[in-house]
Amino acid sequence: MTHDDAPPLADLMPWSVAPPRLGREWPAAPDAASLKARWNALLKAEGPDREALFRPTRSRTPHTAVGRLPGGGGGTERLVRASGPCPEPVRVLHAPFDEQWLIPDQRLIDAARPELWRVADERQVFVVEAPGAFGSPGPPLLATSLFPLLRPGRVRPLYRRPGGAEPNLAPGLCAHLAARLGHPVSPADVLAWTMAVAHVLPGGPVVPLTGDAGTWERGVEVGRRTLWLMRRDGERPRLPGGRRPYVRAPLPSRPSAVHYDRDEEALSLDGGRISPVPPGAWDFEVGGVRVLERWLAARTEEAEPGTLAAIRPAGWPQAWTSELLELVTVLTLLAELHPRRAALADPAPPDPITSAELREAGVLPVPPSARRPASVLDAHEEGPEGQLALV
Repeated sequence: MTHDDAPPLADLMPWSVAPPRLGREWPAAPDAASLKARWNALLKAEGPDREALFRPTRSRTPHTAVGRLPGGGGGTERLVRASGPCPEPVRVLHAPFDEQWLIPDQRLIDAARPELWRVADERQVFVVEAPGAFGSPGPPLLATSLFPLLRPGRVRPLYRRPGGAEPNLAPGLCAHLAARLGHPVSPADVLAWTMAVAHVLPGGPVVPLTGDAGTWERGVEVGRRTLWLMRRDGERPRLPGGRRPYVRAPLPSRPSAVHYDRDEEALSLDGGRISPVPPGAWDFEVGGVRVLERWLAARTEEAEPGTLAAIRPAGWPQAWTSELLELVTVLTLLAELHPRRAALADPAPPDPITSAELREAGVLPVPPSARRPASVLDAHEEGPEGQLALV
């Protein structure tokens, strides 16, 4: 089997959603307190000043009428008349490996993708096609338990309904794999295998499948560890003693210059120093961009004066240091997994399961309904100006 024979991810996880689009940068930030301060500054302004701070687009202005986000986030009155406290910020994945905060209010977001909010819960896993063209370094797929704001790749939830119900997999796929492998296969197993072996072709990601039980188990093991490191929703990852990154010199209150010393394995921020930072962590890229550089830039680059995005912490919060140390740990451990992923990257795995085989078995093509969102409404949603929304 060549990669051309491997089933496309779009067939194996058929329901996908375009990524959310904020349309303005200020409703998201690395800290929640700044978001509440930005909200208060917006509501304190009136008339043209409020509109200028808001930064209107064709999709959203302070006069736009929209419903409440599924799950109850935000209000429904037009922002031009809004008052009251800031909706409680929620944790999101803002960029690859960059967990930030978002004001969950549909009035602030150009394209919030309510269908994703309806299925977001503690059991959900969102698979996101990593940014970057065919041939870019780094993982082709990212996975998160948080609401994903990454662009431009499509988002594929593992489950079509809340509570881990109705897997977003080609109907009959798990049963066919189980028959070929000789043991039960769960949706979580399929996701783990996908994270371990997926490759990007010019037409999009593909997932080579195998009927060889030993190869399958090795791939699932690598994928489970990849998912654990990307999601970080259980026991926190740690490196062995002597390899754990520490703050060797305190970080300044407003670092701006970032320098990496490869020989010393040290990350310097205006005199602050963190080490060891292995080259594998510093060089870790997604879409051709170093993850650590992007993460640091989001917290050190100055925003345009007078904008809501310019409302930021006066100094460098201690929480950011803890997050940075954990990010170095995660990237180091993911880099160490690369040889194991590479060993699984053979375009012709043992006993391959091709798209043609899945078509012959009736797994493919998937029914059109599998590519559409499921009906998941257990309660009515509030529409614009408090009206009942019929969805």
